[in-house]
Amino acid sequence: MTLENTARHWIDGEWVDSARTSESIDPATGETIGTYADGGAEEGRRAVDAAARAFAEGTWRLDPMLRATALSHLADAYDKRMPEVVDTLCRENGKLRHEAGFEAHFILRALRFAAGLAVQPHGRVTDTHPGRQAMTIRQPVGVAGIVVPWNSPAYLCVRALAPALAAGCTAVVKMPGQAARTAALMSEILASVPELPRGAVNVVVESGSDVARLLVESPRVPVISFTGSTATGRLVARAAAARFKRVGLELGGKTPHLVFADADLDAALATAVQSCTVFAGQFCMTGSRVLLQREIADEFTAALARRLEAVRPGPAADPDSQIGPLIDRAAVARVDAAVEAAIAAGAVPVVRGGPSTRPELAGGAFYHPTLLAVPDSSLAIVQEETFGPVQTVQVFDTEAEAVALANDTEYGLSACVWSRDADRPLRVARQLDAGLISVNSWANLTVEFEEGGFKSSGVGRLGGTASVEDFLEYKQITQDYAPHNG
Repeated sequence: MTLENTARHWIDGEWVDSARTSESIDPATGETIGTYADGGAEEGRRAVDAAARAFAEGTWRLDPMLRATALSHLADAYDKRMPEVVDTLCRENGKLRHEAGFEAHFILRALRFAAGLAVQPHGRVTDTHPGRQAMTIRQPVGVAGIVVPWNSPAYLCVRALAPALAAGCTAVVKMPGQAARTAALMSEILASVPELPRGAVNVVVESGSDVARLLVESPRVPVISFTGSTATGRLVARAAAARFKRVGLELGGKTPHLVFADADLDAALATAVQSCTVFAGQFCMTGSRVLLQREIADEFTAALARRLEAVRPGPAADPDSQIGPLIDRAAVARVDAAVEAAIAAGAVPVVRGGPSTRPELAGGAFYHPTLLAVPDSSLAIVQEETFGPVQTVQVFDTEAEAVALANDTEYGLSACVWSRDADRPLRVARQLDAGLISVNSWANLTVEFEEGGFKSSGVGRLGGTASVEDFLEYKQITQDYAPHNG
């Protein structure tokens, strides 16, 4: 399906249209690049019907080797079309080419790791008493509802879908309208894998929330995997609680860089800039907080300001671009309003970025990075996820103060510790309320290990061996058998 065509839903092994269509927009230019079928509750119900039937019929839920083979072949299919995945992310999502490649490379790793998990659904068995055998088996829970955000749609979809399939579930994937063309390409790839039963994976695109709401409320969808904002995650959790559903939530973040005086400052500076500009700051692990030990605070802040001021915004088509656009102009207005509110509340602009004024970028949603010195952690710009290229700077004296500042937020998704000391990084890491700690690095994601948040950054884990747990139910079976008396 080319970008010029209307992107459609993939339901029960067929392409499905909707009564309504919407436009796909290139955020770098503001131009329309195609249309997509914009779904709602009707398409959601059809997808749930198909997934429920595929789970109940056939051997998908019962055959681990079939699932492992399907996931392995799905990885091969993605590998063959990876240039298209990257191109689509650049054009529809606004990512620079190296950023799209960074996102896409995780897809193959996640699928191949999940293929291994598929053949590991082991339970336990023992004789608990003479003549009595007890066992625990793990079996898939049923249809998984997977709600995907727009900021990294290709990988974040697969990150949840792969373990769901490995566990033996079928799935309905709700993709956002901003990722309609990514969804259509993914559906083509899914359709090319013969081991995937018809209806095992269904992909529905919507600009609204009717499909997502239906998945959360449906009694035939026992597990929900949601990635998105903390505010929406709370709504999902409340609604899902009515049926005691399994719910995995990866939500917002306010990643701090804790930079100690003994750190490699050049490395920390380069990574701090990258952590602000990658995906234009539209990343749940954006390095939005910079915490500096007093001895190096002035030097580091000045150097960081120079580097951020020099960042060159532009589209993926320009190899000199260093930061891509936000997803749309509404996002530009939202981020700039948050910066203005922070300045009014007492933040000091070290670098006052803002909407791009370069004539050649006028049609896009570009935003120059902003750096704010903040007097304390109470400001909203420190406490709330900005989802844009905005960093704040705070100063600490002691290790204990650094930890307290880092933890002074409702979020706990990730954090970074910068120090050459042999003991400090691990000592500090153990005190930080965050699910992913990167030492002398940032967002050091590893598919083979668990990823998720503390506090209001979510519940549950994706990645690692624990990724299948949300999609499996435990069942105990006890059987008395006649002991041999001869």
